Amino acid sequence: MSKQIIQTSKVPTPIGPYSQAVIANGFLFASGQVAFNPATGELVLTDIQAETRQVMENIKAILEEAKLSFANVVKTSIFLSDMQLFAQVNEVYGSYFTADFPARETVAVKTLPRNVNIEISITAVISL
Repeated sequence: MSKQIIQTSKVPTPIGPYSQAVIANGFLFASGQVAFNPATGELVLTDIQAETRQVMENIKAILEEAKLSFANVVKTSIFLSDMQLFAQVNEVYGSYFTADFPARETVAVKTLPRNVNIEISITAVISL
């Protein structure tokens, strides 16, 4: 098995021993993204919709670096600090997909890194 590491300056640099994304066996596996704005290095915590939008933009940058798009995404995992945020998150999240939506789970967790409200990871297929 060979693997390719995907790294872009358009998303925050990992703060631990992990890659932004890895391509292996025809799939891209992206690490969970939180709402760091790569231009400012600050978290976008204005409201849950702005936070979700920044997370999705970070995912978009990783996909673009791998020459993919949201159409290639086959699975997402959404982690929320509170399920009361689900409807607002779903509204923003849904705006990034047009059809043939990916499989998904959404779970509430006790705490997320840096006390953010949302983290999303994705798996994408290289060719459709």
